[in-house]
Amino acid sequence: MITPAEAIDRINAVFGRHAGHRALHAKGRFYTATFTPTAEAGRLGRALHLQAPVPVWVRFSNGGGHPGVGDGAPDVRGIGVSFRLPDGTATDLLGQTAPRFPVRTPEDFIALVEHSKPHQLPGFMARHRSAIRPLLANVKAKAVVPPYSYAEATYYPVHAYRWIAPDSTERWVRYVFEPQATKDQRPARTQGKHRLREELEARLAQGPVRFTLRVTVAADGDDPHDPMSVWVGAHTFDAGTLEVTGLDPERETGGEVVVFDPTRVVDGIELSDDPILRYRAGAYSESVARRV
Repeated sequence: MITPAEAIDRINAVFGRHAGHRALHAKGRFYTATFTPTAEAGRLGRALHLQAPVPVWVRFSNGGGHPGVGDGAPDVRGIGVSFRLPDGTATDLLGQTAPRFPVRTPEDFIALVEHSKPHQLPGFMARHRSAIRPLLANVKAKAVVPPYSYAEATYYPVHAYRWIAPDSTERWVRYVFEPQATKDQRPARTQGKHRLREELEARLAQGPVRFTLRVTVAADGDDPHDPMSVWVGAHTFDAGTLEVTGLDPERETGGEVVVFDPTRVVDGIELSDDPILRYRAGAYSESVARRV
């Protein structure tokens, strides 16, 4: 398997190495938020953030590894969400605007990054036939088309997790962050290099930005260990509301380094054996070592 050091080297070869910035999702900004769970979430999961409202750190970002890219460039957009639990622990989710993940292994993901420009994708798909359908689905979903607003995009966390309920029953779940923002809430649109953050902050000046956390429970036969799998789903429900309230200007200042790590889980949530998920912590550690 490709080592984390080699993976970050190859990503840096695509986007350049930028001191103090993430290898991917290099351009982003932090915001304050609160998550309020629903009663059904609390019934199906015993994790503390599913039992009562908790503060949240949120980071909206562009997917690539160059921090100076303009917001009009084609790219996936991302959301990092860190639930800050009352016992001092935290658990994270990472979502992106692409609804389908097109590869199963870290090696294939790095190859995709290296062939991410439109003229390079046909060559990648010729060598990775299983990626064709998910990549076409992402094109249909306009995953890399710049959204009007970070607040109006839908974000899809890639991985499945096992929820353990207060009564100890277990179920596999997947998540989606669905926007509650509507077009009639839009502030005047800017056209500058940083228009997405400027639009979001103008919107936040008018009031909070909210997302519904939609959770799908796996049906028999749905595979939680394959990031490419398409689920039938037993049922989908509203697990709570993420309410973004404003800028978080103090985050990552004074030497603080924030990592949104989807393998950081708490009591009541367990990881799948998804090889992409299991690889990410090591890759993030390597990226952090280079950032600091």
